[in-house]
Amino acid sequence: IGGSGGGGGGGDGSGGGGGGEGSDGNGNKWSFLSWYLALLSGYPVLTKAVTSALLTLIGDLICQLMINKTSSLDKKRTLTFTILGLGLVGPALHFWYLYLSKVVTASGLSGAVLRLLLDQFVFAPVFVGVFLSAVVTLEGKPSNVIPKLKQEWTGAVLANWQLWIPFQFLNFRFVPQNFQVLASNVVALAWNVILSFKAHKEVVAK
Repeated sequence: IGGSGGGGGGGDGSGGGGGGEGSDGNGNKWSFLSWYLALLSGYPVLTKAVTSALLTLIGDLICQLMINKTSSLDKKRTLTFTILGLGLVGPALHFWYLYLSKVVTASGLSGAVLRLLLDQFVFAPVFVGVFLSAVVTLEGKPSNVIPKLKQEWTGAVLANWQLWIPFQFLNFRFVPQNFQVLASNVVALAWNVILSFKAHKEVVAK
């Protein structure tokens, strides 16, 4: 509610130094991808947790510096967001996708649609609420949890649907289960910026 890639191309044999440099670049990209996929295979929960932590860290920094345009960085806020990425987002998504793959055994279009419905209309609304509540609580404002949810939950869930429903349909339809969290990383950065903005808007007294 998170991308890698490799590129290619080297010089031809007569290209000397130019060809070698292109080959090294290609090799480095594939080496990193292979290394990351090996970590995903050997340490799936930890790898996804650390990846989510990095994405939430970058997402909050983008939100503070480019959207909120803060003059001084709120390091405690960024740390809180990063901790939640590490301890909540990555592990939760890992086990949720694993659960979905076991519960929904249908393949093809019907399986993708059923996974999408469960993901977006069961898991996502609950997870958004848990995440917003956790941010507010860890920042020392537990009394603001209910007002925060009343103010931001609906908008956050609607934003989640607008961003994730098209992507997750493709994700569930075409991506193998063990790569689904990795594929989600493609759009998670944008989502983390949105979540950070929603989580840190001042609660308006009513």
